Amino acid sequence: MKPAKQILPLIVFSQFCCTSLWFAGNGVMAELYLNFNLNEEALGHLTSAVQFGFILGTLIFAFLSLADRFSPSKLFFFSAIFGAVFNLGIILENNTLNTLLLLRFFTGFSLAGIYPVGMKIAADYYDKGLGKSLGYLVGALVLGTAFPHFLKTFTGNEGLPWRWVIIATSGFALLGGFLILRFVPNGPFRKAKGKFKPNAIFSVFQNQEPRGINPTGGNKNLRSAAFGYFGHMWELYTFWAFVPIILAAYKFSFPQSDFDISFWSFIIIGIGGFSCVLGGYISERVGVKRTAATALFLSGLCCIISPFIFLQPSPTILIIFLIFWGIVVVADSPLFSTLVAKNAPPEIKGTALTIVNSIGFAITILSIQLVTYFNQQYPVYSLSLLALGPAMGLWGLFQKKKA
Repeated sequence: MKPAKQILPLIVFSQFCCTSLWFAGNGVMAELYLNFNLNEEALGHLTSAVQFGFILGTLIFAFLSLADRFSPSKLFFFSAIFGAVFNLGIILENNTLNTLLLLRFFTGFSLAGIYPVGMKIAADYYDKGLGKSLGYLVGALVLGTAFPHFLKTFTGNEGLPWRWVIIATSGFALLGGFLILRFVPNGPFRKAKGKFKPNAIFSVFQNQEPRGINPTGGNKNLRSAAFGYFGHMWELYTFWAFVPIILAAYKFSFPQSDFDISFWSFIIIGIGGFSCVLGGYISERVGVKRTAATALFLSGLCCIISPFIFLQPSPTILIIFLIFWGIVVVADSPLFSTLVAKNAPPEIKGTALTIVNSIGFAITILSIQLVTYFNQQYPVYSLSLLALGPAMGLWGLFQKKKA
């Protein structure tokens, strides 16, 4: 059964609207520093709070198998409502670092019902061409992540107040949730689980022979894809979080540089959305695994050479380099999710996507905190630590060849 033509655009647009909540706080971080008297470490803490909320949410969603037992469209809708409300709390006048951390934590918890559940909805509609479909979906996530930086370009002394960035992202989240609930019913490939099985979360990586897995290799393909994804996640969100920091530090080191930090942050992060889509099409020709490995290798190379670029007195070279890094750093994300979805048993596909996401985002907290610490001591070289992720991901991705 071929899904209606409007289904994928609706899922993609809704995903974009709702994931704009992710970096809403980062988009107005400078204003949060000033209005709530935050210290320099607040960036790492507030970003990690979202990640930690997302991790706990995905663990609970996976343990209860919510995306497999209940309608994922309804789950997406209610998560969007809660995420919008908690995000809106940032605009309150009497916030402190503790209340901001709590609000960002619950926003991240709500995103656990949006990002992996959105992938589950797409997987329920598209059996063939899933890589291309998830390319559009993760591309929407990337644009949604970058969107607050774009909105920030309209604020300032003569523009809109910074709180409108928060209000707008919450409004978009409500719109995305409504569109999914109203126009995207359960997909034709959905296989609902009738009752709660507490061991479902533990069976994801166990040796079994689901569709598409080598009978002699158990679930090695799924584990291989998961390790590739974990290495990718070590790099991705830390890079995104530090893009505006990199640009601000460069302008401080080279005062002659003249560029808009918020605008170029949006471009550098947002362009990854198009590379996700392009990677989906390329993977249909050269293979999902090969395409993912190439992107992971190139982004790891960017990590290694980044200090040499940051020391160059040319803002043009810096921005071109960061744009390229923004392209390759996320191009493999939907491909790893495709490999996980294809190699997971159909009846726990949603749980598999959710638990792999959860572990991946747990890794981002370690990465963000580590780079935040080293950035205070060695700002030029701190992002080189991100190369550990691609190295680990490539090692895990090709381990099965030794079996």
